[in-house]
Amino acid sequence: MATSSDTHEPAVELPEPPPGPPEPQRPRVKAITIGTVCKALSQEFPDISISKIRYLEDQKLLSPRRTQGGYRLYTQSDVQRLRTILRLQRDEFLPLRVIRQELAGGRAERDVTAASPASDGRSPRRAQALVSTRDPGALYSLEDVVEETGAEAGLVRELVDFGVIKGEMRAGARYFDETEREIVRAVSELARYGVGGRNLRVFRSSADREAQLLQSILAPALRSRNPERRREAIEALENLASVTTHLKHLLLIRDLRKIAT
Repeated sequence: MATSSDTHEPAVELPEPPPGPPEPQRPRVKAITIGTVCKALSQEFPDISISKIRYLEDQKLLSPRRTQGGYRLYTQSDVQRLRTILRLQRDEFLPLRVIRQELAGGRAERDVTAASPASDGRSPRRAQALVSTRDPGALYSLEDVVEETGAEAGLVRELVDFGVIKGEMRAGARYFDETEREIVRAVSELARYGVGGRNLRVFRSSADREAQLLQSILAPALRSRNPERRREAIEALENLASVTTHLKHLLLIRDLRKIAT
């Protein structure tokens, strides 16, 4: 719950650097309170709240300075970092651990732009494609997947047993593509909360039904012998997959909000 000290403390100016050589006049940089930050970002992120900002701080993703009285003060760079975190959560569905790695690796706000409105006034499309149905990329052995994701080998085998991932057999060994490697990475996060392969059947069943729905919508074009028509169908399939992924995310957020209240 927000405290009055965080929401009503007036903005405080950051200390000015010591006098130096004359330079062009710049606007004074001000630090703002957590309530002001929340209000400033609410248009782009309607679900933003003071408690969520505090949670990101608890997760070591934000480090606002504090006054002697304990008030949080956010600089412009703090606000930019928060905006980047929120966009990575919303647009790329990254868990906080991965976002922390992205930021530590130098990913900045300029690399994570807001989706621009479509010229026809419809819902904006993401700047970065979320779904690709094309080249699955390199193949990874079980050892490679374990090393890159930090998952236990037993968890990977369990996911195979329950059909969450399949892999490809080559010379008696099973190899996984990049998508399946990222599935393992995501499931390893869930495993920290006791979620195992048998619990993920619902996700697999849901994905199968969604794939069948999209296939039924685009089946004639996907079977076309015309290369151009087939290319357009594949692009439409990827776009529909992104839209349905976003829709599923919104429905989940709606239901989770009911649980949390």
